[in-house]
Amino acid sequence: MQAGSRMPEQVWLRRLALLAIAALAGLLYAWAIGHDTLEYYYAAADRSMSMSWHDFIFGAFDPAGTITVDKLPGALWLQALSVRAFGMHTWAIILPQVIEGVLTVLVLYRAVARLAGPAAGLIAALVLAVSPATVALNRENISDSLLILLLVLAADAVSGAIAVGVRRPGGILGRLILAGFWVGLAFQAKDIEAWMALPALGLAYLLSGPGSVLRRSGQLAVAGVVVALVSLSWMTAVSLVPAADRPYVDGSHDNSVFAQVFSYNGFARFGDQTPLQVRAAQLNPGTPLPVPARAADRLLNGALGRDTGWLVPAAAAVAVWGIVSRRRQPRGDPLRACFILWGGWLVTFFVVFTAITTLWPYYAAALSPAVAAIIGAGVAAARSRERVPVSRTIGLAVIVAGTAAYAGWLVSSSGGAPGWLVPAIIGVGIVATGVIVCSLVRPRSVPFAAALAAGLVAVALAPAVASVSLAAHSESAFDTPFESARVQEDVALGLGKQAVVALQDTIPFWQDAANGTPYLMAAQSALLPSAIIYDTGLEAVPIGGFDGTTPSPTLAQLQADIRHGLLHLVWISSAASDPRLQWVTTHCIRLTQRLYDCVPSAHGPVPSIGPTPAPSIGSTPVPQPAAPVDAG
Repeated sequence: MQAGSRMPEQVWLRRLALLAIAALAGLLYAWAIGHDTLEYYYAAADRSMSMSWHDFIFGAFDPAGTITVDKLPGALWLQALSVRAFGMHTWAIILPQVIEGVLTVLVLYRAVARLAGPAAGLIAALVLAVSPATVALNRENISDSLLILLLVLAADAVSGAIAVGVRRPGGILGRLILAGFWVGLAFQAKDIEAWMALPALGLAYLLSGPGSVLRRSGQLAVAGVVVALVSLSWMTAVSLVPAADRPYVDGSHDNSVFAQVFSYNGFARFGDQTPLQVRAAQLNPGTPLPVPARAADRLLNGALGRDTGWLVPAAAAVAVWGIVSRRRQPRGDPLRACFILWGGWLVTFFVVFTAITTLWPYYAAALSPAVAAIIGAGVAAARSRERVPVSRTIGLAVIVAGTAAYAGWLVSSSGGAPGWLVPAIIGVGIVATGVIVCSLVRPRSVPFAAALAAGLVAVALAPAVASVSLAAHSESAFDTPFESARVQEDVALGLGKQAVVALQDTIPFWQDAANGTPYLMAAQSALLPSAIIYDTGLEAVPIGGFDGTTPSPTLAQLQADIRHGLLHLVWISSAASDPRLQWVTTHCIRLTQRLYDCVPSAHGPVPSIGPTPAPSIGSTPVPQPAAPVDAG
């Protein structure tokens, strides 16, 4: 090979650095994933969908395909394929999210490097890889991992359109169409949350793309059509299938996937109780989960602050500085376009997450790519071959010192952080600030690049330690760094996870009590069926779907299932005003406080179940049937 064709040394170093960052991300996301806890509702759907192509296509929750999951199944398709390929294992369900997380790191590098350069891309990739919210999310079976990957791919396509436009006008529309395609696929993964990225993507291209305003607007309109077509394709296809040939759509009261997406999972999340809170109220009337207060700083303090708040204030300040400082550059300036794109992303998601009723920690992971990209681009913009302005150095010192102090406050307000961490944050912050000041006083001895490096170490220390802590303790999407044992227990109770775990030990007794019926049981809401389906792959009918209010099965369908001998055990926490449950309580034999036997007399007796009332774990009562008694 000729010397002129050899790859420059810096390119090799850059690729090795990116490979190391990807390996670090994979290690954090995959460490001991076989010991992580799962979201059992989705895991049960994974098992059902892996057993039947009919259930796979429609996103059925249960093996009999009576009802769908309460969200679009795009992300679950990948999990179900993994289960079909590798078997029903915890690691097989989480593996797709690990891969998606690593790919997101790599794609973010390319997206940022297109506009801000390779160094900025590497910094962005590293910051994203060690973001606690990202690490926690990618260690569980949550749809947001795929959502974020697809949206970052869309941002990469838009960045490519802007970067190409700087050099030549050709190929731009194709990239914008590709961006629309990625957003449409992201919609399949997490409903209308995918569309939250559209303002940032559209604004960045409208302000920084080549050509006239009319031309840019027309190109964005074409991309918007692609977004709509891809987003609504599966929903439209399912709606055209006769209701008798597909599962009932959970989350809707008229068997409509459009109602599920745009009401139940969409605008109803602003002000109304979430499905989880509705389920709690159904199972225990009078003691629903409280609706957390919405506040402008909800993402910046407490558990959510420790999840993703570490660098949000710094990123916001850098984005504003980046846009203002480059206001005199030509319209297609790539660095300014980078700040507009990711700054718009950060603002949009921050505002929406502040306004919605309930915000789970893993939601905040959607902020991480924007924060990482802005920090990387900020470093690239701050570097200068000429004399660095005094104001820039002072601004860096303020951001680093403020971010370190903020991180120390977040850690000190937690209940489970190691005692050495706060002093370490303060110490490293002081040293980094000192280096920055020295670069101002003695620029020849301490170059500004050293000040930037010291600042990066100082602001990244706390979130990096938090991420390592999450991985080391096998924590995942519903966990936040440095939680006390009491807080972790309260979260598990609120989610019903302890109830599900307690039920798993009783499944053999349920199987004996079922007396050979095709369906093991029917139960109020999907809480208990989730554990049964996940553990055994047997059918357990969720009366009312996820939250217990969906009109599936109807009373007539439930009576027909019992009459035809498909099931006879029904678990009810509270009949309340549900006519289906009231019929069970008045027409079936009560075996325990919450368990009823609806078997016709011709089917013979069922094994005896002890009369002790079922205990209540947290907010969810759990049946604990005694071992069957020998009738002979």
